[in-house]
Amino acid sequence: MAEENQQIKSPQEPPSDQAVPTLPRMHGLGSNPVPKTTWPELVGLTAEEGERKIKKEKPGAQIEVVQPDCCVTCDFRQNRVRLHVDSLGTIQRAPRIG
Repeated sequence: MAEENQQIKSPQEPPSDQAVPTLPRMHGLGSNPVPKTTWPELVGLTAEEGERKIKKEKPGAQIEVVQPDCCVTCDFRQNRVRLHVDSLGTIQRAPRIG
């Protein structure tokens, strides 16, 4: 009867005294992670720095620097990333594909 009160652990659970390793987080399934579509970490950098970092991650990207108060088209392009900058050339909005 004492056996009934003991906890039964499944074979997949590691012993409680061993640390469970943390695996890297993948945003896609399998070996193909989801491609990055936005770069919020570039806000505040210069357009040149932003372009360099985007092209490192997405080599085929067509970068467009958009000056303040400029109009842009509404079409969507998979390989285009727009960098909206202020008058000093600093990125003001998170760049994204489109």
